[in-house]
Amino acid sequence: MNSQSSALPNYRFCVAPMLDWTDRHFRYFFRGLSKQSLLYTEMITTGALLHGDAPRYLAYHELEHPLALQLGGSNPDELAACAKKAEAWGYDEVNLNVGCPSDRVQNNMIGACLMAHPTLVADCFKAMQDAVSIPVTIKHRIGIDGRESYDELLDFVGQSVQAGCKRFIVHARIAILKGLSPKQNRDIPPLKYDVAAQLTKDFPDCTFILNGGINTLLDCEHHLQTFDGVMVGRAAYHNTYEWATVDQRLFGSDTPIISREQAFLNILPYIEQHVKEGGTVQHISRHLLGLAQGFSGSRRIRQLLSVDIHKQPAREVFDQVLTYLQSSDVNG
Repeated sequence: MNSQSSALPNYRFCVAPMLDWTDRHFRYFFRGLSKQSLLYTEMITTGALLHGDAPRYLAYHELEHPLALQLGGSNPDELAACAKKAEAWGYDEVNLNVGCPSDRVQNNMIGACLMAHPTLVADCFKAMQDAVSIPVTIKHRIGIDGRESYDELLDFVGQSVQAGCKRFIVHARIAILKGLSPKQNRDIPPLKYDVAAQLTKDFPDCTFILNGGINTLLDCEHHLQTFDGVMVGRAAYHNTYEWATVDQRLFGSDTPIISREQAFLNILPYIEQHVKEGGTVQHISRHLLGLAQGFSGSRRIRQLLSVDIHKQPAREVFDQVLTYLQSSDVNG
């Protein structure tokens, strides 16, 4: 188990929980670019933690702090038990998923379908918060099909506020649970930042972090004029190095900006240790593609890390990657 960070999380910039993407290896890599960002795990269901291999799901590297665990579930007692596990493992926050629109989680009363049950969500939150001393937060949509009015959103958030919730991550789209896939639900329902912004006015004592459609640091700076924080999802994964200046731009840090080359060099000992412990290079190399975007040689780097890594010795591949990084002009 890992020791919990003493400071409460700073929500100014967060990396969203993303299934199959924000595992502990990607989070370690991203932490090499930004010391201040709040990182989230993939969603972990209460069933997986209570009846599966909990250490496998909960393990992380100490350097990943500040770090939040996202839970999927709808049974207050089970969520409380899992929140206790999160605290015992040293997580800085535990988050309840009320935004995932997939059929699989709907069938288990997990994710966005819970927006139709605001009293249950409030009960879940209260059970979790009563069980731990770390912050408990809720990540939700602005509605679901059949419950799209602002009054219904106001009721949903209001019941959770009455239960004691002070921090909300708002994906500024509704989720359409019937007829759209999870991928379509990330793009087709229109973004309504004005609806999310109205929540900040109606609940001025709460913290609201905006999620959805945020792709650049300029987007972040714009939305931080209205919201307490921003949460970036796929853009943080697919163009990871875009966010190497987060600490300087959004947190006022005066530390030097890390180069792409140095970020890559820093991950190599971690990969070596992972392989010594029985893992594979590919567990980690697949997360490094976002280091190579938008410069001469970037396409070849992505090919090396996604294709050639399966055919050549890792050291040879990594040497070639470093050669491209060193010969490019991306490091100034």
